[in-house]
Amino acid sequence: MTSRDNTQTPHRYVLPFTASGDVLCSLRRTVRAELRSWGLSGLADEAELVVTELATNVLKHVGEGSAATLVLESCALGIRVEIHDTSHTVPLLAEAGCTAECGRGLHLLAEMARDWGAIATASGKAVWCELPLATDGACVRIQRAHAVLGEYRELAGPAVVPLLSCPQAREEAATSLISDLLHWLAAQGCDLDDVLDRAQRHYEAELDAAV
Repeated sequence: MTSRDNTQTPHRYVLPFTASGDVLCSLRRTVRAELRSWGLSGLADEAELVVTELATNVLKHVGEGSAATLVLESCALGIRVEIHDTSHTVPLLAEAGCTAECGRGLHLLAEMARDWGAIATASGKAVWCELPLATDGACVRIQRAHAVLGEYRELAGPAVVPLLSCPQAREEAATSLISDLLHWLAAQGCDLDDVLDRAQRHYEAELDAAV
């Protein structure tokens, strides 16, 4: 069963799963698809790798068939990835060797994540990490636009702007936002054709610069 908890943040995804070798591929596909729907495809490779390693740790150290939960959540500077399981043993990153639940996944977190940790929970523990957003101009613009569309949907309501869950819905949401911006610019006495032409030129110039 999956869920999106819209009471806490527009971008929070919860997926309970049963630890097994077969579930790893499904988790990777889920992570990539979810981050794409958030406009954060640039973090998909790192997130897939982290989730694979942490889920593998659950399989190895808690056991096949054990209950676990994946949580993805957007935050101001990137995304937070959590894997919850039923073991009360909190892993520690060793300097050398590999003991208890310390493994390659934890060393990977230390290298890739901005921050990471493990906490005890009522039912076991959660291992978490935060992956930073990309800093190149195109990715920043995509992430910023997606955040604006999320806020816009909250203002306009789902009857006006549908959930951003498929390409058609995203196009409709962007079209509605652009239309509102054009109304606002017209009310300010701006030349709409000039604004659109300048926006197109800026977009094409950035594409050329990225080649």
